[in-house]
Amino acid sequence: MGYTMIENLNPRQAWDLLQQNTDAVLVDVRTKVEHDFVGHPLGAINIAWKEAPDWQVNSMFVAEVKKAVPDYNAPVLLLCRSGQRSLDAAKTLEDAGFRRLINIVGGFEGPLDQHNHRGNLGGWRFNGLPWEQS
Repeated sequence: MGYTMIENLNPRQAWDLLQQNTDAVLVDVRTKVEHDFVGHPLGAINIAWKEAPDWQVNSMFVAEVKKAVPDYNAPVLLLCRSGQRSLDAAKTLEDAGFRRLINIVGGFEGPLDQHNHRGNLGGWRFNGLPWEQS
């Protein structure tokens, strides 16, 4: 098996890649509640890495991603709130054989600012990229 390196792209770079590569798939690894109510990038597939109330890793995560992305060479972009869960998920997908994994740095909401608020310093929404709420 070829060596995989998880790429880190900022939200703007990730959006550009999605526009340029029709094989690329954006997986939102946040919980269903976050995906639906906080909002999500247009076209994102929600496959939770961890889910309330127990916050254990979703035992079906890899199987669900394989179902959504059967081509192990297709770019899989992973997004969470700030970029940590998506990186953990990417490492697991790397172990499962996916070859082009991209962690979206800053996630959907970005890092906390000095007032412990997200969305002011970075992330998908901060960058003005297309998103929606359910």
